Amino acid sequence: MKRMPFERPTDYYDERIFSIDEQICSLLKQRKELSNNNPGFPPLENISHWAEKFGLHEDLLRLLFGELRNDEEFRPRVEPTGFQRNLPILKLVEKGKYLYSVPCIRQYENASVVNLDIHWDATNDSHGDTSWYRFLELFVGDYYDCRVTGGGGSEGHITYNFIVSPTFTRRYIRV
Repeated sequence: MKRMPFERPTDYYDERIFSIDEQICSLLKQRKELSNNNPGFPPLENISHWAEKFGLHEDLLRLLFGELRNDEEFRPRVEPTGFQRNLPILKLVEKGKYLYSVPCIRQYENASVVNLDIHWDATNDSHGDTSWYRFLELFVGDYYDCRVTGGGGSEGHITYNFIVSPTFTRRYIRV
């Protein structure tokens, strides 16, 4: 899913708070490094205490600390450009009643797009919980950024596309 471009909500900025805003950014960086980018969430008692101590709203602090946990979601996203080729992969794995396949990888100059298909026999489905497929993630290594760009399907079939950056090179693709 593409992000909407950010528009500054106002043209006004009080330059007297510039050094404070810079300190906030420095503290955020320090917090990220000290926690190894895994800060957790402060106990609600701490948030209540800080809200009272500093004259802030608890809801604002809960929102702030909640958003700080999502730091990775805000990193710049690569959009594939400069199509190069389709690489046929044609790999299948059967796990339980599901058949997973990667038919191809589309390569671009700056990213790769991995296509994942999931098939199952829908004639025996009892309209149970099928929400599991909404939370699929692709991990191909620490070096790569992977994100789902959407998907869809019908009874017994789902397809997802994942953007992986940087692009794969042939030597990293094992079939």
